[in-house]
Amino acid sequence: MGDRETRCNAGGQFMDRGRMNQNGVVQPLLTDLYQITMAYAYWKSGKTDDHSVFDLFFRSNPFHGEFTIFAGLDECLRFLESFHYSESDIEYLRRTLPEGTENEFFDYLGDLTAKDVTLHAIDEGTVAFPRVPIIKVEGPLIIAQLLETTLLTLVNYASLMATNAARYRMVAGKHVNLLEFGLRRAQGPDGGLSASKYSYTGGFDGTSNVLAGKLFNIPVKGTHAHAYITSFSGIEELKARLLKHKLTAGVTGDLLELAIKYRQKLSTVLNVSMEESSEGELAAMVSYAIAFPDGFMALVDTYDVKRSGLLNFCAVALALNDLGYQAVGIRIDSGDLAYLSCLARETFERVAERFKVQWFNKLTIVASNDINEETILSLNEQGHKIDCFGIGTHLVTCQRQPALGCVYKLVEINGQPRIKLSQDVEKVTMPGHKNAYRLYSSDGHALIDLLQKVSETPPEVGQKVLCRHPFQESKRAYVIPSRVEPLYKIYWQNGKITQKLPTLELVREKVQKSLKTLRNDHKRTLNPTPYKFAISQVSVSDNLYNFIHDLWLQNAPIGELS
Repeated sequence: MGDRETRCNAGGQFMDRGRMNQNGVVQPLLTDLYQITMAYAYWKSGKTDDHSVFDLFFRSNPFHGEFTIFAGLDECLRFLESFHYSESDIEYLRRTLPEGTENEFFDYLGDLTAKDVTLHAIDEGTVAFPRVPIIKVEGPLIIAQLLETTLLTLVNYASLMATNAARYRMVAGKHVNLLEFGLRRAQGPDGGLSASKYSYTGGFDGTSNVLAGKLFNIPVKGTHAHAYITSFSGIEELKARLLKHKLTAGVTGDLLELAIKYRQKLSTVLNVSMEESSEGELAAMVSYAIAFPDGFMALVDTYDVKRSGLLNFCAVALALNDLGYQAVGIRIDSGDLAYLSCLARETFERVAERFKVQWFNKLTIVASNDINEETILSLNEQGHKIDCFGIGTHLVTCQRQPALGCVYKLVEINGQPRIKLSQDVEKVTMPGHKNAYRLYSSDGHALIDLLQKVSETPPEVGQKVLCRHPFQESKRAYVIPSRVEPLYKIYWQNGKITQKLPTLELVREKVQKSLKTLRNDHKRTLNPTPYKFAISQVSVSDNLYNFIHDLWLQNAPIGELS
């Protein structure tokens, strides 16, 4: 393994961390300036020994849906492992912070690590809901504050991307493959790599991104571009025409000659004129088939799918068959995808019957062309015959909602609760150190998430629990859970990771397992039922409800009328 892979550098390279690769650009200076200036002000105020608790959560589900997939925890933990200001970081901060910043502060930063931090989190790949903290950070105030921006950037896009991918997986169905094709449209190289990683987490089957394949062990898939087809103008340009038989040693066939022979026969079978088909396209397909006889998948929409692309593809595929090979399929990148996929499937079935090649019935039809959720839903209604979608722009840029909006709020300091008030009730924080539990109904589905103070006794199976809306007094209900799931585990403590971290494959499986705990009406694309039980997406215990509102009254200013 070379230097580029084993050392962290500021250019955003990845370094090998054994189980997973860590992005070298994720370092303490990947933060907002105000985190550093607040750290100095805390330091000047003598708050180096203050103990804090911060909650990281989001306020609403993305894409008008009713669930979110939590992702990015692995990278957060790797960041804590490597948290340290280098000498060059310190020198940069000396030049950047205002003149008069005391030298002792830079010495303090130089010795700072995350060893005194404790991080609680729900499992990566778990379905999460608004206002329930997905990460809790305990530790010295200054270091906990300095972690804010970096943790948010590691969780926000990862969770948004995994959720987007999971939604595509649900609308496509379990029997259709999904490939991520978005690197060229992503927000820079780091965005492209994250998109590949977390689309796979959310349920995609592979990526076109070769580096992501190497770094994260994601299956890499791809065909060719229209440029390859248009680079040939006629069969006279073919420099290689011969292909060795796959099974019979010493036998070589002229693939072009065989393809031309089959094209003549197919013209009658498919009722397509050979004069309308492109010879440059035929030459390109023959050339590509010679290069990849066991993996021949061709783009068929460069000129005309019906009159040229399918005719030439079938001719080359049958020629390959004569030499012991089986083509893989086609990709359609434009036009009426429902109609063209049905046409292609019908064509393959006719060829299979006429030429007695049953594997033609199983040829893969891949569709691309700016596909989004609505496109797939429409194609489903039209009865498409597509086996695989290649999805790029709408997936990786999360065009329906480009940000999740996770926030990081102080909820306790030195054992004393802290609350942020706002005229917008949605922005009022829930103070204090809390635990979260997921309560399940008798049919096994997740029913509601319950927040409690850490000092409270956890809810028990079969025991009635009063669940309250955190801010609306009249909204409350009793729940008798058939199962109680504590949501938090300690993932980081005393300077080390405390849980065995799952592989990307296991996180991917966790996503689908967690989604199965939700009712189908919570997961549907259009008008999903809110995840709640007559109360809200998150409920609080009676004790926590009273605690919140007592603190609210203590901190809210009293108005005066005159």
